Amino acid sequence: MNFAQITKEVLEIEANELLRASNSFGDEISRAVELMSNTSSKIVITGMGKSGHIGAKIAATLASTGTPSFFLHPAEAMHGDLGMIRSGDTMFLISYSGESEEILNILPHIRRFDIPIISMSSNPNSTLAKNSDVHLCIKVDVEACPLRSAPTSSTTLTLALGDALAVCLMKKKNFKVEDFASFHPGGSLGKKLFVKVNNIAKSKNLPVISENTSVKDALVSITEGRIGNVIIVDNKNKVLAILSDGDLRRALLRKDFSLDEKAINYATKDPKILTDDNVLASKALAMIEELKIQLLIITDQKKILKSVVHIHDLIEAGIK
Repeated sequence: MNFAQITKEVLEIEANELLRASNSFGDEISRAVELMSNTSSKIVITGMGKSGHIGAKIAATLASTGTPSFFLHPAEAMHGDLGMIRSGDTMFLISYSGESEEILNILPHIRRFDIPIISMSSNPNSTLAKNSDVHLCIKVDVEACPLRSAPTSSTTLTLALGDALAVCLMKKKNFKVEDFASFHPGGSLGKKLFVKVNNIAKSKNLPVISENTSVKDALVSITEGRIGNVIIVDNKNKVLAILSDGDLRRALLRKDFSLDEKAINYATKDPKILTDDNVLASKALAMIEELKIQLLIITDQKKILKSVVHIHDLIEAGIK
């Protein structure tokens, strides 16, 4: 049995159904988007079985893209969860047949709240469609399963249509990447857009030596500092230079190298510094990668040392 070929056929069937459906939606999409965008409270999505699983995903997508939404199980709705619905909501009902008993049972109770209903089904003449303010047809010509029965192409289309509605709402609301990140503060995007250098930088027990310190003593500071560098400052704590492991390796190749020599003679003068620790950590990482360094020194405008941020600290914090 050639499973690669079966996979290819399934994907092609579902892709073809999506392409066919892409040309079949018109004014009803615009009306659905208007209803959803004008909702003063929240979008309540419900569906039974596979439609319910898809509905839960659509609700999650809407909520994460700036449209308050949650999934309501239709069976649980008849046993108290209808209390979650109130005036100002918009209902979004999903049933491929349009005749799912659990969905139809809650229709009269939804109507009591006098709230708009958007539905998805395969039959525009179904009971569900006739009781909706906006109906979106999700009929497919063929399911991808070999029995042509199990919801496959139809659930893919329902999911994709939910994504399309979410994208329409994002564009209508001018939803920006900063808005998206605000709903995902723990994700990589949230960290990229919100974590500042001062949230990560270290300001205590920094490996610092004076301009008169010898290489021998500088080695001790580098070892104790555990960041592969030592910062050289004057008597006012102004940054003069940085001595890295790389500087020391290059110094060892010099014929005049001496452990008793001043470390500053082998150090990198006028090192790259950052004078604003309120910038995004992601920008600090970009700066480190562009300059091909490991440590970024943070100072005030007069180059007085404040803190440092190491590339490892940024990576460990999940900054990308």
